[in-house]
Amino acid sequence: MNDNKDNVRDTARDDVRGDLRDDVRNDTPDDVRDDVREDVRGRVDGLVAVGRPSEARAVARTALADDGPEAGLFLALARAHMAEDDDDHDDAAERVFREGLDASPDDIGLLAGYAELCTRSDSMDRPGRHARGPVLLARLREIAPESVELKRAEAAGSSVSTNARNSASVHRVQSFDAARAFAEAPTPQAAADQAAQWAAAAPRDLRFAVLAETTAALAATGRTWFRLLLCRGVEYRFATGLVVAMLIVLRITVLPAIPYGMAAGLGLLLGLPFLGLRRLLRAARERAADRIAAAMSVSASVSEAAPGAEAGDGAEPGDGADADGDAETRGDTEARGDDEEAAVGGDGPGVPELPPVPRVTRREYAFAGAGLALLFAVGGTSYAASLEYPRYDIVAHDTFRGLQGFELREEFDPFGAISDGELNDSTARVYAAADAAPDAAAEYLVAVTTGDFHEMRESFVDDDGLFPAVTDQEGVVHESWQAETGPYGAWMRCLRYTEAGTGTPRAMCVWGDKGSIGMVLFTAADENHEAVEETARSVGTAFLRPAAD
Repeated sequence: MNDNKDNVRDTARDDVRGDLRDDVRNDTPDDVRDDVREDVRGRVDGLVAVGRPSEARAVARTALADDGPEAGLFLALARAHMAEDDDDHDDAAERVFREGLDASPDDIGLLAGYAELCTRSDSMDRPGRHARGPVLLARLREIAPESVELKRAEAAGSSVSTNARNSASVHRVQSFDAARAFAEAPTPQAAADQAAQWAAAAPRDLRFAVLAETTAALAATGRTWFRLLLCRGVEYRFATGLVVAMLIVLRITVLPAIPYGMAAGLGLLLGLPFLGLRRLLRAARERAADRIAAAMSVSASVSEAAPGAEAGDGAEPGDGADADGDAETRGDTEARGDDEEAAVGGDGPGVPELPPVPRVTRREYAFAGAGLALLFAVGGTSYAASLEYPRYDIVAHDTFRGLQGFELREEFDPFGAISDGELNDSTARVYAAADAAPDAAAEYLVAVTTGDFHEMRESFVDDDGLFPAVTDQEGVVHESWQAETGPYGAWMRCLRYTEAGTGTPRAMCVWGDKGSIGMVLFTAADENHEAVEETARSVGTAFLRPAAD
């Protein structure tokens, strides 16, 4: 029994509220209703601008439910769906456009917005919607041939819209405004204070809100480095590129021992501060969006109170308040409304008009040109170095270190795999005692060639691909290692093995650079790596001489 009474009471209360809302809607003057709707549309557009389309849709739906169909509210709701950039929301936006056009068939804003949606849709996924675009544009040309809405709708069909071609990114606008504020203010804190005053005078302006949050964050203690990156980021990037380019040129020309990874690592290390700056700027934009959303909420409460105050004008003196009391109350309400509107409204006195942000400044053009010149310089140096190679002359000794030399090329040609176009000269000899038996092991086997090997890399030597590997029939390999440097700074690799036929301990070292390839085998009972490498270098320098210019 009590439940039934509660249900009846709730239903009656809802009916009374609905009747009151209808009375307010009917009794509210048209100009006040238009102002409220304009404010709602502004709030919806503002919420979309700060990246809160779901809240924008809720505001628009509430306004449509309270005030009834209105073309501007339908357009704002549809754009809040389109801001999601999602197929389902695009479908919802189309339904909103159709509902709005049913109520206002010739509204220019709805026609233009629907045309934008249709022309931007994919002709394969949504062929019907895409085909409706030209029909809507034709209708716009009939009723508003010179309108801005028509031009915007026509540009929507381009692969890159007019706004995208002519506007700067959010990050660039934020950086431009903050750098300009710091440059014009005597101190960073003065810039932050000035931006805070502007944002307070125009609390619904997203650009001022972002500027205030950004300058406040960068003016804090310990943010000098971030301010430098913000104001002189172009110069810093150019200096970083210059340092990396110098390391690369040094690596190519005079310091081949420097790895390329060092230049890449230094470039990444010098670029790390920009990651911190981007995080700081992103957080400032998020705080600015929260500030704008809060201002929208305050504006919404003021707008909702305004029609009720106006509706009070129709109250009768016998409804619990005399005429003077109504006037006094209404005056207080209007005064409070004016104060709150000033606190959340548009540009106040003393708020400047922020300049447009250029997509590219002349200073950036200048540094971009310098960067391209630097890139061409490094590329040209690299290309020239890749074509250049050291020239050597081969010294073929008939005797070497008291040993007799014998030509080996007829029986063993270690350079048969190298094309004749790359070879300039070569020799392959063995050295043994003059009175040694014919089957005695030679003390040295030396094979050297010169030519254009400018594609030679360290990996070619490390892969043991320059000469045939020692097989099991030839000997047992004990160890292999990468040597420090070969003759004249070449890349070199050595190994130790025991000769299969004679049991003689041997060492073999192979080397290569852009102008020579060589191999030396010799008797090496000593297991010292440094001794083996030094012997190989001394033999190589004895058979190779830098060519005279």
